[in-house]
Amino acid sequence: MLKLEQLYEGKAKKVYRTENPELLIISYKDDATAFNGQKKGTIYGKGVINNKMSNMLMKYLEKQNIPTHFVEELNDRESLVKKVSIVPLEVIVRNIAAGSFSKRYGIEEGIVFDSPTIEFSYKNDALGDPLLNDYHIHALKIASEEELETIKKYSFGINRCLKELWSKCNITLVDFKLEFGRLSDGTIVLADEISPDTSRLWDSATGKKLDKDRFRRDLGDVEAAYDEVMARLNKII
Repeated sequence: MLKLEQLYEGKAKKVYRTENPELLIISYKDDATAFNGQKKGTIYGKGVINNKMSNMLMKYLEKQNIPTHFVEELNDRESLVKKVSIVPLEVIVRNIAAGSFSKRYGIEEGIVFDSPTIEFSYKNDALGDPLLNDYHIHALKIASEEELETIKKYSFGINRCLKELWSKCNITLVDFKLEFGRLSDGTIVLADEISPDTSRLWDSATGKKLDKDRFRRDLGDVEAAYDEVMARLNKII
């Protein structure tokens, strides 16, 4: 598949056009950002890990009847994906209190919820990705009621699948962010990525953070944590 001109560059990926109008190439970078771009740095090798891990997890989810944009892994950093129109929602599924949830509501990090919770934020850096409820989403015409129910159903289904999978790796899935897109026929599919950049992953025995919080909080050993997660996943999938 020929990689043509670059269409977009975000914080973690570049997107390229191909000769097929329905397919794009995404290229993962080592750039790291946090706090809505206020903190910037580099996590060496994370582009390779995030590409490969995201592809592995999306193929796994496809087998669980979760449709995704993934088509084919092209090389260490690049993958072929279906072209989608991104729904401008960040969907956060939480199993345990952590990060902004703990800060926002004054809840101690590490408290396990009785059942998973879901949050939506408006995908808009200029506005600081504000939280939204269902009524806001409908008022802003971000997604129809049917689309939003589909997104919720997929999100909770993804959580069930990934909790079980990570548990086999002796990793606790604390929370994670998802993005969804519409194919040309309007079908909702999982897009973006699933990786230590977009998930909180704690060692089940020690509670050690194995994700981008090591970068956010200057905990050190960031690359080693990403490598560790990938190594454990490779033993299971």
